[in-house]
Amino acid sequence: METTFVLVHSPSVGPSTWAPVAESLERRGFAAVVPDLTGVAAGDPPHWQRVVAAVREATPGTSVVLVAHSNAGLFLPLIKEGLGDKVVACVFADAHLPPRAGLIKAAEETFLPFLRGLAGPDGVLPRWTDWWDEEDVVAILPDPAMRVRVAGEQPRLPLGFYTQPIPVPAGWDDVRCSFLWFGPPYDGVAEQVAGRGWPVTRVPGLHLHQLIDPEGVTDALLKLSRKS
Repeated sequence: METTFVLVHSPSVGPSTWAPVAESLERRGFAAVVPDLTGVAAGDPPHWQRVVAAVREATPGTSVVLVAHSNAGLFLPLIKEGLGDKVVACVFADAHLPPRAGLIKAAEETFLPFLRGLAGPDGVLPRWTDWWDEEDVVAILPDPAMRVRVAGEQPRLPLGFYTQPIPVPAGWDDVRCSFLWFGPPYDGVAEQVAGRGWPVTRVPGLHLHQLIDPEGVTDALLKLSRKS
């Protein structure tokens, strides 16, 4: 059966962050889809239900390799549960690592004061690229056209998106799981993953490196998703 790579972007950004890798996979003969999660925070919580629904709607009836970037990693167990036995592998790409079971939030407690300081009176945050100094954004997204494209599709998320509890169903990691590591600050996650016995591959770069080196990232995804 054909396998489809389902490339899940962080809800803080948009689907163009995975588009070059999807194109690279397709050039090599692999099917790839990038679900659009930019509307998942519209309406009342829990927002995770709309994350799962958006991915399910975009996913064909093939076997699936799930690839999650950044804080999309926290939703991967629920997405896997929503897709059922179609999922044959999960790859965390410079992504947050959920526990084996329980509850988790999209932001650590130590990061919440920073987010609260950014939120407006309506409790809505600026776009993700507006959280950081311009020079930091330019370093991550050096191409001006790419920077405009990524910035333009970002949603403005409510603070509650980062404080809502996200369930983590037990047994989600019963398929091949692996970690694609770009660089800091995910060093600690790479160590945790190695402690779980998962394969780890590093493609050195910054947090949106899949936009900078889509071919190298595609090589790594193909390697990590294989059983041998």
